[in-house]
Amino acid sequence: MTGDRIRVWDRPVRVFHWGLVAMFAIAYLSSEDAEAPHRWAGYVALALVAFRVLWGFVGSRHARFDDFVPRPASLRLYVRRLLRGREPRYLGHNPAAAVMILFLMAMVGVIGTSGWLMTTDWGWGSELIEDLHEGAVNLTLVAVVLHVAAAIFESVRHRENLVRAMITGYKRR
Repeated sequence: MTGDRIRVWDRPVRVFHWGLVAMFAIAYLSSEDAEAPHRWAGYVALALVAFRVLWGFVGSRHARFDDFVPRPASLRLYVRRLLRGREPRYLGHNPAAAVMILFLMAMVGVIGTSGWLMTTDWGWGSELIEDLHEGAVNLTLVAVVLHVAAAIFESVRHRENLVRAMITGYKRR
């Protein structure tokens, strides 16, 4: 804590976030031309998600799932308030952002697992697994766009630069 700022996101959360951004971008951009970087980016992304799941149980306050994963009623209330333009500011993740985080982590899990399966004897040449992999990537891209748009919206709405906060770890009180 320093004056009007408070540390919200610890270093492991921030490294996870930006590491996952980098690995997803590398895997996406190398998907056709560079098999080894594509594969390794996927494996690192899976490892990052596995770490984040663990950190969600043992990490700092705002990193823990019990701090930010909402109950359905809390999510509904938040969305109703959001639609009326009366949503509260959250120091950590708001309920909608929490659902998006869980969704993105699950999708990276599906993408990474299906990608790995395509390298095994069991999954090699499986059109079903390839379709699942590609569909999950496309759905994740849409979710990433929504995630970025929501971060921009919330940054403007609450007059707080969330990108900077995810880099420094600090938000205003």
